[in-house]
Amino acid sequence: MPRTLTESQFELLAELLAPSGAECAEADAAVVRELEELGYLSHGRPTPAGVEAMEPHRVKRAVFLAAGFGSRLAPITFNTPKPLVRVHGKRIIDSLLDACLAAGIEEIYLIRGYLAEQFDQLLYQYPMLRFLENPVYNEANNISSALCARHLLSNAYVLEADLVLSNPRLIRPYQYRSNFLAIPKQRTDDWCFEVEDGIITQEKIGGEHCWQMVGISYWDGADGEKLAQDLKDVYEQPGGRERYWEQVPLVFRRENYRVAVRPCEDGDVTEIDTFRELKAFDRSYDIG
Repeated sequence: MPRTLTESQFELLAELLAPSGAECAEADAAVVRELEELGYLSHGRPTPAGVEAMEPHRVKRAVFLAAGFGSRLAPITFNTPKPLVRVHGKRIIDSLLDACLAAGIEEIYLIRGYLAEQFDQLLYQYPMLRFLENPVYNEANNISSALCARHLLSNAYVLEADLVLSNPRLIRPYQYRSNFLAIPKQRTDDWCFEVEDGIITQEKIGGEHCWQMVGISYWDGADGEKLAQDLKDVYEQPGGRERYWEQVPLVFRRENYRVAVRPCEDGDVTEIDTFRELKAFDRSYDIG
């Protein structure tokens, strides 16, 4: 059985196994030696044993939250769910789905609600897609969508379906631990994290010297199993239906999790919230 990898060993193997493949010459010499001594690296490339050692960290599935109305993007969303709105000629969700497939993730679930039948169009390009229905999408917050997929969250990405992904390398075939993507900020008015030693300690709206939340996270096997129960428990509490799903592991059941922050940069991922932002991002909508 493969030995447990340290995080630095994992990161090097993950980079070398990525589609674009980093060069070993750029890596920490001590980590290279460790992997060579373990038999996981030879002549700068992962060995079959090295690939096997990464298997416990392979992402098994992706879960897309796509049930909401997207009211701030009205009037575009009056007739089209926000993830299906086209930006520069492509549906918003396409960049995320393409990145999942490029990472070898083909078990993909999409929770739908508002104008649910319109998502059927995705099957022509993504026939592996599986739909889950959220019958209370218009009565509860997105915790209700996560609840629909609560038994599918182990070794899984959870993605907001209305993000434009410009850096597909962020969707990697392997992940070391549960984490949330975030952008380091001097100041933000958006949802953000306080972080200590790489671990998220608080979620809040607005802050200084913090990390702005991006709606892409990963949950390892153990945390996914805990989420299955914790989501249900919080949802069934008074006021639970009004919660955001990520508040379960980051706020209401924080003692059960150690969620790392995974850095990304401005421009890697864009959330288009309003019609004004849509026009700024894609000038074809600026017809006034």
